Amino acid sequence: MTPFIILSSRAAPLLRDNVDTDAIIPSREMKSTGRTGLADGLFAPWRYLDAAARTPDPEFSLNRPEASGAQILLGGANFGCGSSREHAVWALAEYGMRCVIAPSFAPIFRANCIRNGLLPVTLPEAAIAPMAWQAITVDLPAQEVRCADAVHRFEIEPEPREMLLEGLDAIDLTLKSLPAIEDWTSLDRKARPWVYLERTQ
Repeated sequence: MTPFIILSSRAAPLLRDNVDTDAIIPSREMKSTGRTGLADGLFAPWRYLDAAARTPDPEFSLNRPEASGAQILLGGANFGCGSSREHAVWALAEYGMRCVIAPSFAPIFRANCIRNGLLPVTLPEAAIAPMAWQAITVDLPAQEVRCADAVHRFEIEPEPREMLLEGLDAIDLTLKSLPAIEDWTSLDRKARPWVYLERTQ
């Protein structure tokens, strides 16, 4: 995955609470098991006047000219609630989003973001609203969001921070500990060979 370090982009607002994963990517839009081919169906119920004909709704925020190239999405509380489908994050990522800023996230959606290189930033609603359509900078090493003269600190746990900074998924993170795992396995085998034999039978 591409590491997330510092991102500067215009922020596109979708300031609705309880945006669920079925709104982010409806099940009818998931036509493959892979991570690609999903961007076209992103927010299909709201993005299109006619989803089948792909007629854009000019009033929807991502269809506005200002949203072109935006890599930061501003959301409302409980963003990503609903089903645990990882496709929701895949669709956002394929569309070009690298960061979602919201007052709160559904826990599974937040975890899926981190595992797929998308930074979920939690900030108060009062701090998010003024960022709509503004050029902002999200600085993961400093754990700051900067917009004009305002600087907002955000919290992220050490392990997710490491995964995003280094572009690691869960398997990559485990492989970083491979030497320690192999050392432990070697010591365990020497100290208790009967246990190793039981494990391999």
